Amino acid sequence: MSDHAVALDSHDEKHVAHQFFSAQQQYESGNLGMWLFLATEVMFFGGMFATYTIYRIWYPDAFRIASSATNVFLGAVNTVVLIVSSLTMALAVQSAQLGKQKRLVAMIVLTMIFGSIFLGVKAVEYTHKWQEGHVPGPYFHWDQAEGGREVQILFCLYFAMTGMHAVHMIVGLGIMAWLLVTAMKGRYGPKYYNPVEISGLYWHFVDIVWIFLFPLLYLIER
Repeated sequence: MSDHAVALDSHDEKHVAHQFFSAQQQYESGNLGMWLFLATEVMFFGGMFATYTIYRIWYPDAFRIASSATNVFLGAVNTVVLIVSSLTMALAVQSAQLGKQKRLVAMIVLTMIFGSIFLGVKAVEYTHKWQEGHVPGPYFHWDQAEGGREVQILFCLYFAMTGMHAVHMIVGLGIMAWLLVTAMKGRYGPKYYNPVEISGLYWHFVDIVWIFLFPLLYLIER
């Protein structure tokens, strides 16, 4: 029997929900459920990426011009923040597996801090876009003479894609808050860490989506 199977078999029965026959079945079902959910999320964001690709092929010059109005520095800062948050999330999972309760709580808190920093930077960026008149709609303003309508398409995609990503980040922070409360109660350890692990899968997915968004929206032909 593998070490992984041994770990599963040693889970406390008190953590096994009534619909499962064993801790191993619950563990495998939880992971499978999260992967299936993430597959639907890939299709959701995949539709957005496909729309972006089509319009970029149609209006390459307008997209290049509009991209110059994005703040590469803030985008890069957020990229670094999320990469580091993935590290702290991975360390949180490891801490739960090793039974290091204090480090688990600390890593969850750090992950939440980095997630909050990301949203704060994004709020600053959105504020700048509003002040510059780059929010699509009747008050949209573009100083350059060329590509006004086409440029507005990119900003529609920018707010749709980064906005939905921010919503997922907010959901992730909610999950982290729940994990923090339960971790402080000492619920997780070597015998039971599945909620931390599958929450980590979600967090890493949200981070990966941003890794694609950053070059597509901020680094067009720069």
